[in-house]
Amino acid sequence: MPDLLGPGIEALRKADADFDRHFSEDRLFELARYRQEIETWNPEYRLVGAKDRRELTVKHILDSLAPVGLLSRLLEAGSALADVGSGAGLPGIPLALILREYRFTLIEARGKRAKFLAETAGLLGLTHTRVERTDMEQAVPGRFRAAVFRAFKPLEPKLLGALFRLLAPEGILAAYKGRRDKIDAEMQAIPFLSGLWEAIPLRVPFLEEERHLVIIRRP
Repeated sequence: MPDLLGPGIEALRKADADFDRHFSEDRLFELARYRQEIETWNPEYRLVGAKDRRELTVKHILDSLAPVGLLSRLLEAGSALADVGSGAGLPGIPLALILREYRFTLIEARGKRAKFLAETAGLLGLTHTRVERTDMEQAVPGRFRAAVFRAFKPLEPKLLGALFRLLAPEGILAAYKGRRDKIDAEMQAIPFLSGLWEAIPLRVPFLEEERHLVIIRRP
């Protein structure tokens, strides 16, 4: 198969230790098709900010995939996951391509982006993934074992309340974040979360920046 993912394809092939999963050639091809869809529609829909293909691959697609092993250990097979404010489908579509044993809902309020998500999920054959065009405040509550998101920063009580509303009892939030010192400052500003969160280091191949997944348990 051609090196459609550029530098990322080698990273995925050797990433068993980092991602704790097996990336078949079929999955690599699907990730390449997904990236191609972003590149095709990005000028019109403004899906993601990336200066070139390498940045799109590493900072967005590989970053989205970094916690697949962690999520598979935390969540039972068949669990329902929401990607809140999905945008271009990051992290939801890369996760759904690999974590086929879970049910994904991509929540996106903007019409063009929701259309992109629905068409791309259909193109990739993601039958375990659905798209809801709605604000998270309007989504049906209490349905998800986990809600993942990359775009919200900083977290604050009103936003957390809206996110917690989506979770089933004992559900978790999984926030993609960067430097640990900034995470500590952000979380310390929300006293009611004391003892309910942890920041787990992630490794993103080809990315030297510090990355964490912040797990927040529903109060």
